[in-house]
Parts: sequence; structure tokens; C-alpha cells
Amino acid sequence: MSRLNLAENFNRFFTVAPALAEKDKNDVFFIRHDVYARELGFEPVRPDQRETDAYDVRSMHCLMRTAENSPRLVGCARVILTDPAAPDSLLPFEKSCRDSLFRDKIDPSRLPRDRIAEVSRLAVLSDFRRRRGEDHKEVALDVSDFGDAQQPRFPYIPVGLYMASVLIAQRHNIEYLFTLTEPRLAEHFAKLGVQIVPIGAPVEHRGTRVPSLIHAATVEAGLRLMIRPLWKAIEAQLDSAYAQGGQA
Repeated sequence: MSRLNLAENFNRFFTVAPALAEKDKNDVFFIRHDVYARELGFEPVRPDQRETDAYDVRSMHCLMRTAENSPRLVGCARVILTDPAAPDSLLPFEKSCRDSLFRDKIDPSRLPRDRIAEVSRLAVLSDFRRRRGEDHKEVALDVSDFGDAQQPRFPYIPVGLYMASVLIAQRHNIEYLFTLTEPRLAEHFAKLGVQIVPIGAPVEHRGTRVPSLIHAATVEAGLRLMIRPLWKAIEAQLDSAYAQGGQA
């Protein structure tokens, strides 16, 4: 992996931007429908081929495309903000993990509601899944995604979407970013210097998931040196998109 120029390669192959315009949001909803409804069957197939829910109205979405003359859709994610008009309303993980959180470690209900958010609906179209035989599984990270000394690789798509989500959360002054992750995700992100801290017992939610916490403000400082250019590249792409499309 050390032989890869992560920032250069990311910029060469991918773009990531906040989905601010309606067209971009519709592309996000199309990806989600293709993955969660048509492919995985987690949601009902809809005639308009858009997968949406009640949380989308208070979410910030990010959209990844290929960096080509005719860009193709790659994947998406969203950051769900709390509802300032309904401070007692819960984020999705607070409902699904109500009885499994380690509240002596951190209790979301005691945190300032305008400082917490949740990453969810991370989806990648099947054409861009790395490993064979996983056409009908959600995007995930595995040790093999990082290759080995002879043939280093890097999982640009899931890492890029998570980094973009953290950067978007920072723009909204989010300190505590929660997510439901596959059990070994924290271990794989630790390779990058990103601390994803389990804060509860595993739950069944479209497979085994662990409620976890990312301290948004400290992510960049903890990154390994070779990963920081990638962070900066994604940050620059987002900044450019916000400048062109208006502030979120």
C-alpha cells in the first residue's frame, strides 16, 4: 500500500461531492434503490426507482462518481442530523440499539443534540464492488482489500465515502458521529489511523451490526501520514463542490 499515491489515484478515478441539487439527490436515491431494493431486497421496489425515508429531509448526502468525461454513478452515503424542531426525536441507531448501548461508556441521550449525527445508507453499485461473489452483499471492508507487500491495494470507495461523511459532518459542527457497522470495520479502519469505537453490543440489522462512534473533530489528526493526502484530496473536492453549489 505504501507504493500507492492515494490522493493522485483517487482524483484520477473518482469524484465525491455533497448532493445539494435535486438532480444529485435523485441520483443518491437511485443508487440506494438499486442496492437496497432491487438488489438486496431490504426495501420495497418502487416504480420511480428512488429509495427514500423520513430521515432524508434532515440529512446531508454525498455522491461519488467516476472521474470520466461521462461520469458513472458509484456510491453514496448520508449524514442524518437531529431535528431542531423536535429535540426529543431519535436518530435511527438510537431506536434500533435502544437496549444494547453501553450507556456507561457514552449515552447519546445526554449529549447536545446539535452535536450528534449518524452516518447511514452507505451504498455502492454492484459494478464497483471489489470482491467476486459479493454482488448481493452490501459494501464491506476486508483485510484483502488492502492487498499485500507484493501487490498493495486500497479500498478507495468505502473509505472515500466515510471520509466525505466525516468532512460533511464537520461542516455542521458535529462532534459525535454514530454509525452501525459490520463487526470488523473498526479493526480495518484502525489500519488508516481512524478510530471507530464500539459503544454497544451487536444487534441484528440487515446482518450483524455494532453501534459505533467516530469523534469527527479528531479524525484528521489521527490519520497515518500516507493517508492524509487522501483526506486532503477529498476535502478539496468537497470544498470545490460547496463553492460551486452554495454552502450547505
